[in-house]
Amino acid sequence: MITISGVIGSGKSSITEILSQELGTKAFYEPVQNNPILPMFYHGNKMVEEGKWETNPYAFELQIYYVSKRFDMLKQAVQEDNNILDRSIYEDEIFMRMNVEQGHATEEEWKVYKDLLNTMMEEYPNFSPYKKAPDLMVLIKVDYDTMVSRIEKRGRAFEQIDYDPSLVQYYHDLIEHYEKWEKEYDASPLLVIDGTKYDFIESIQDRNTVLNTIEDKLVELGSLSAKKVEFLKQRRHQ
Repeated sequence: MITISGVIGSGKSSITEILSQELGTKAFYEPVQNNPILPMFYHGNKMVEEGKWETNPYAFELQIYYVSKRFDMLKQAVQEDNNILDRSIYEDEIFMRMNVEQGHATEEEWKVYKDLLNTMMEEYPNFSPYKKAPDLMVLIKVDYDTMVSRIEKRGRAFEQIDYDPSLVQYYHDLIEHYEKWEKEYDASPLLVIDGTKYDFIESIQDRNTVLNTIEDKLVELGSLSAKKVEFLKQRRHQ
């Protein structure tokens, strides 16, 4: 089980799809495309920043939606031998904490969220006698410019800084929170990929470099055989 982490626009879904095809594994994707709450969440944040609303009623609702979906995905994933999860429940807390810090959610909502998350994580070890944590957490790190460029390319209007200038600070804060999260994460082996240096979406050469790095790490951890990785590398270069 591989989990992918990273800020908005880091390329998590793309690398999840690439890895899924490369390794022949099942991919679990973050529920974004058909998420009815997400646009309302961004609108609510804009209203708060403009002083029109006191708090964002959709902040808590969105995080409960996400954490419940991630919990269900995790529960399914540990029942199978090979899979990749786009975004993990381990980083979900970052977003709710930011909502509280920025005044978009209340301390009471934070407490309810934390109690729910803690209960979920207590149940996680009971899902499977074999998998108590991911085999590997892959963190895709990008700088602010790369993050915003990719957000612009995928074209969701409510994520654009032209739509809401306060998103500039939000995105900078998100990068800072992930820096802290990276230092504190200890649930499984962590592999950091420089998503600014390696454009695995557009460049085949960079993609192969990233795939080699991830596969070599899986060999080191005993999750893939060296023979299998050699076969994968040769297949990519045919």
